[in-house]
Amino acid sequence: MLKKPETLFVLGYMLLPLFALISAIVGLTMILGGNKIVGIIILVVVTQVFAFGSFFALRARKAALVQEHKAGS
Repeated sequence: MLKKPETLFVLGYMLLPLFALISAIVGLTMILGGNKIVGIIILVVVTQVFAFGSFFALRARKAALVQEHKAGS
């Protein structure tokens, strides 16, 4: 299922960037609300995990599309 280009498209362009944005908002809200340590951890670690996951999903999508094109030829 995670090898399909359609699934990787949804992950790479929609879900993971949305989760990164939401976790960045939560981290900033926590920092401004007084929980500085937890907010920084969420902002730095969790947001970066979602952002890099998006890049990896897009790279895997590109590889899957190339492989699918080669198999079709």
